[in-house]
Parts: sequence; C-alpha cells; structure tokens
Amino acid sequence: MRHALIILTSSMLGFALMANANSQKDYFPERNNWQAKSAAALGFNQPELDQAINFAEKNEYSGSRDLRIAILKGFEREPFHEILGPTKKRGGPTGLIIKNGYIAAQWGDPERVDMTFSVTKSYLSTMAGVAVDQQFISNITDPVSNYVWSGEFEGRHNSKVTWAHLLNQSSDWSGQLFGIKDWADRPPREGDIDDWKNRELREPGTVMEYNDVRVNLLAYSLLQTWRKPLPIVLKENVMDPIGASTTWRWHGYDHAWVTLDGLQMKSVTGGGHSGGGMFVNTLDQARFGLLFERDGQWNGKQIISSKWIEQATQSSPANESYGYMWWLNKGPRKWEQVQDESIYYAAGFGGNFIVIDNKHDLVIVTRWLEPSKIGEFVDLVLQSIE
Repeated sequence: MRHALIILTSSMLGFALMANANSQKDYFPERNNWQAKSAAALGFNQPELDQAINFAEKNEYSGSRDLRIAILKGFEREPFHEILGPTKKRGGPTGLIIKNGYIAAQWGDPERVDMTFSVTKSYLSTMAGVAVDQQFISNITDPVSNYVWSGEFEGRHNSKVTWAHLLNQSSDWSGQLFGIKDWADRPPREGDIDDWKNRELREPGTVMEYNDVRVNLLAYSLLQTWRKPLPIVLKENVMDPIGASTTWRWHGYDHAWVTLDGLQMKSVTGGGHSGGGMFVNTLDQARFGLLFERDGQWNGKQIISSKWIEQATQSSPANESYGYMWWLNKGPRKWEQVQDESIYYAAGFGGNFIVIDNKHDLVIVTRWLEPSKIGEFVDLVLQSIE
C-alpha cells in the first residue's frame, strides 16, 4: 500500500511539473499588466543578457531624432519626395525581450509611442490574413481586380496582379496612387527619370521590388474590400483582443481620402517614408509579436489562423528572404551571425524590429538600433540563453 502511494505521488508530481511548464509557456499578459520574471528564472545568463542590452543602447540609429530630417535625408534621391503625412520626433534606444511570454528585460521607455515605419507592413499584411480567415478574400491568388473596381487594376499588365503579388512585393504594378508615381519610389541607382518612366514591366510574381506606392495600393485595396478603415479593422480583430493599449495610431497621407458607401475614409500607409504608418509603443509591438510567436492564438482564442501565419512566413518565389511582408532569416537577407533560418522579423527604417524565434519561445523588440547591428544584437541575446 505504501509502495502504491509513493508511485501515485511521483506520478502526481510529474503531472504538476508538466502543468507548471505548460502554464509558463501559455502565459499571456493581461491588459495593462505584463508580468516580468528574472532573466535567470527564464533561462538567461544575466551578465550576458546585460551585455546584449548594453550593445543595443550604445548602437543607436545614427539618423536625426527629428524624423522629418531623417526621412528627407534618407530618401533624398527619390524625385518629388516630400512629407505627406504625420511624423513625430523619436525617443532613444528602447526594447523588450519576451521569453515564455514574460518580460525578461527592457530598456529605454517602452511606453513611449513612436513611428515604426515599415514594421507597419507586417500589420498591413495581417489585415489581408484576417480578410482571408473571415472569407472576405476567397483566395490569396485571386486577381485584385475581382475586388477593386476603381480602375487601378485595369489593363493587360495590372489586371494580372493578385493579392499574393502585392503581399510579397512582386507585382510590378504600374501607375500612380494619391498622386505618387510607382517609378518615383525607390528608383534604381542608375539611369534617370526618362529611364524610370519607360522601364520594361516584369511579369507579376517574378521580381521582388520594395516599393511603398504598391504597398499603399495594398492598403487601399484592403480598404475597398473591408469597406471600413483599416485602423478599425486592426483594433477590433487584433489589438483589442491581445490587450494592446489605446495609444497606438495608424495614419495615412493627409490627402489620402476615399469615399466608400457615401462615407469619407482615410486610406492608411504601409510605412512612414513620406510620413504616416503605425505610431505605437514598444509594449504593443511586443504583444503583436507574441501573437505571431504563439501561432496566432491568444489565451485560448485563435486571433489569426495558424495557416495564415505559415503562409505569411514562407519564402516568396521572387525572394527567399521575404514572405508576406515579413522578412525571413534566410537567403540574401540572412544575418551572418544567426544560423537559425526559422527566425523571422518585421523591420522598419531607423532600426525598428520585431523578431520572432519560435524555437526559444522568444520575442525581441528593439527600436532605434543601428540597422546594420541587428544580427549581432540578436546573436548576443541568443548566446545569453543557457
């Protein structure tokens, strides 16, 4: 009898340990309350983690903290480039390291709302994912012309463009949106305006080209499909369910108004290189990252389908390093210091990153880190895990 009792007790102890481990992995922060644990309790070597944080603090993005100046200098080679939407002076280096859902480390001011530039693209692609999940978009390979009838997808070339082409930036869509010409956005370093205007069009899906006009066309097309402003779609379907604050804003260009069903709506941007985009604090960025790291599930509710996340983080035919507006640590953009090719990330001008590492149940958010240093920084964090 005593022997049987010992076996039962051991079994119960093992179950309790497993339950505790699962509860740690399944922790999700409540609204306005994100629990922290010591680095050691989460499996970090504290001195080595401190070294990584010190590295991030000492390698601040070299551009001006007045982001109007940084934007105009950063994109000065673009013809006709100007500030068209809101901007905001930025803070200093800031970040969060989330392990097993808990805050393991933070630096700077995580509650400060700042511009996040092309990290916005990962929020934007998620709006397409939610539209697919809710069957507003039947198939990501559908021509966008099936959904948008306002003329942008007419013609022999543009009519071939699918949602997938816009999402992986391989559409080579030709035209102008809100007065901005596609060829004037990040033009080639060789040639001149005549060459850029008269370029040969590439077959959609064959060549990836980073281009904000076409990204903003995706936002415009999703607005036409959802028939309500994308910030409302994001708030209702993602940010409120994950307990984000009420301080984030998603802006468009000042003149980017669209009339739908008799109502005026702003078409937002997928970045901030002419102003606009997501203005958000680091804690909310980390919640968004944790949602993806947890395969779209939040505290028992599937916010985004795991199928969409799998699609969004697969290499595109035109670029092994790019999915649906998420960068992948493989191909030409692979960080030489980080060997794990399953890591993926959102990236924005000025050193804004959300890094997802499923193998370690890890999310890293860093703001205003010199972009060339991100691989070294992530490697330092990974090396600190014991």
